[in-house]
Amino acid sequence: MFRLIRQLFFLLTALFWLTSPLLAQKNLPNQQRALKGKVTRQLRVRPDATPDFVNVNRLPYFEDKKALREIAKAEKRKNWNAARGLLEQYVAHFGIENFYKNNMMLWRLGQLFERTGNEEKAKAYYRLALKHHRQDVTKIQLYYDSLEQKDAELYVPLKTYYDIVEYRKNIATFRPPKGVYTNMGAGINSNVEDYGPSYNDDSQQLIFSSKRKVRGIHNVVDEELYVAKRQGESWLDAEPLPKPISSPYNEGSACLSKDGTTMYFSRCECPTCHGNCDLFVTKFKNGQWTVPQSLGMAVNSTGWDSQPTLSRTEDTLYFASDRIGGFGLSDIWFTYKLKNGGWAKAQNMGPIINTRESEVSPFYHPLYNVLYFSSRGQLLNFGDFDIYKAYRVAGRWQEPINIGPLVNGKGSEYYFTIDADSKNLYYARSEEKQMKNLDLYSFPLPMEAQPLATTHVEGSLIDSVTQKPLNGIISIIDVDNGIEVASKYVRPDGSFDFDLIDGGKYVMLIQSPDYFTVEKKFDLKADTVMKLMTTSIDYNIPLIFKNIEFDAGKSNIRPSMHATLDRIVVFMVDHPDTRLRIAGHTDAAGDPDVNEKLSQDRADAIRRYIEVKGKLKPNRIESRGYGSTVPLKEEVTEEDMRVNRRVEFRLVKPEGSEVKPGKAPDAGGGW
Repeated sequence: MFRLIRQLFFLLTALFWLTSPLLAQKNLPNQQRALKGKVTRQLRVRPDATPDFVNVNRLPYFEDKKALREIAKAEKRKNWNAARGLLEQYVAHFGIENFYKNNMMLWRLGQLFERTGNEEKAKAYYRLALKHHRQDVTKIQLYYDSLEQKDAELYVPLKTYYDIVEYRKNIATFRPPKGVYTNMGAGINSNVEDYGPSYNDDSQQLIFSSKRKVRGIHNVVDEELYVAKRQGESWLDAEPLPKPISSPYNEGSACLSKDGTTMYFSRCECPTCHGNCDLFVTKFKNGQWTVPQSLGMAVNSTGWDSQPTLSRTEDTLYFASDRIGGFGLSDIWFTYKLKNGGWAKAQNMGPIINTRESEVSPFYHPLYNVLYFSSRGQLLNFGDFDIYKAYRVAGRWQEPINIGPLVNGKGSEYYFTIDADSKNLYYARSEEKQMKNLDLYSFPLPMEAQPLATTHVEGSLIDSVTQKPLNGIISIIDVDNGIEVASKYVRPDGSFDFDLIDGGKYVMLIQSPDYFTVEKKFDLKADTVMKLMTTSIDYNIPLIFKNIEFDAGKSNIRPSMHATLDRIVVFMVDHPDTRLRIAGHTDAAGDPDVNEKLSQDRADAIRRYIEVKGKLKPNRIESRGYGSTVPLKEEVTEEDMRVNRRVEFRLVKPEGSEVKPGKAPDAGGGW
């Protein structure tokens, strides 16, 4: 009964289908083509600190009472090194049930590693304890949080990010790109749920699942697989796959081999199904698909088995299942091809990928050893279900990485696939007005989701005068490819980090109302550490720039002024609620009335330059000429007169405009 309820619950979450194309390798970008031979075998990813758990698919529960007594003795003697070594050996033998029955051992092992200064291993075991607990873990969460600041808090809100993009469109300087969701059109989407895309580059075909068809006098929904062919930039009308794939039962979650001649998919509620949904295979021969064959009881279970995806080498099949014996409500499982052509008994992917919650919709990248999947049990979720990527290094899966807020929102994201170029992703999403009606969309693949984004860039931002850390919003711009990178807040300690694609050209922009925008160009060739210095703006003291000097008796802007004035333009564009006061001053020589008019003309000229260059809204800048009425010093020498001939800039900071992690800049204040 429990299993039945569990299956019904999972069915109601609408997570039936995720397609996973095995895409052709033609038309690769130059950078990927050059790296293809090397990177498809081994991405440059640093392995994490978590061990292999050899018993996960061998026995459900591991216990060694003698070993437990030895661990207890070492703890009692406060021999922490011995206790840590013995406990690490014991935990490495955990079966699936140990992860929730002996969850506190994971926490204790994390504590022992933290005690000896090994924070990476401590975090790895704290993560495992948090992902597999079935009791109160407030204390574990506190230990983990003390070592790891959540990256989710560092991402700026999407509205703030897109505001930054819009502001920067006004000026001729570097600006972040803005990805746009593209509905795949009426030829593919219907007025009911359409989801589970599977794109094949060779054939330019998209296979997906849809509920548009009904059967019988009671109009029972008939879920079927549809195919649409790409023609230029548009799609021809989708058509249902013919018999024998189409049947009186529900089909979905198709996965094609690279050559397009083998298809794996899920069929549900059929007489020959072992469980609610089973995995089937069919081959394209003599112009038609063969009768689908079940993958059998070695792969299928008495539960729900769906959403298949093939590995890059096509010898391993990954899929989602809610079968008994897993870590959570649904896990990612895998099977591999035997020498006789059959498939081995399905195995669980283990505690790094799977959690006590649900993992579904796996997608294996066609060129690299990267697995994408949807989860609600990982430790960094922006919403309900989020998409993650995990790298395989030296035969082991690494800690999953959330692919960021440009893809993952407050709702659920799944049914995820990307093309071979890693240029676009395809997945299902719903509009706010019709949350239940999924449609298929494409979206430019952001940096956080790119398989080659494994080169680490980190740095710090320091005030050059006080040597204290500065905060702000940091944006990375991919100059060559225009790949979007989600902006982040600089941490309170002034630090920041990103994972980018090696070999690219980038511009880093750091913005804050506390200093002029920092711009840094760099070519990325390896993991990079940088230290950036800038000077804070003192809003109580006017700014005087040495190169803002006019020709005698004239008010025209000289070319030598452009660089400084452009910095002010950028600042005003980046901070649309900040205002500016410009004050022109002359020396005391000559007619006071002429001097006052000249200083006014010069202040007005600078105001017009900034307004035009930044396309600013009116009334943000006040310009006023004071002539010689406000000298800085008594004029005894020519140098004294030069000092008094100046233009002062006073920025007016709006109230509540501090930039902090998790808090967008707030408009307010005034003159």
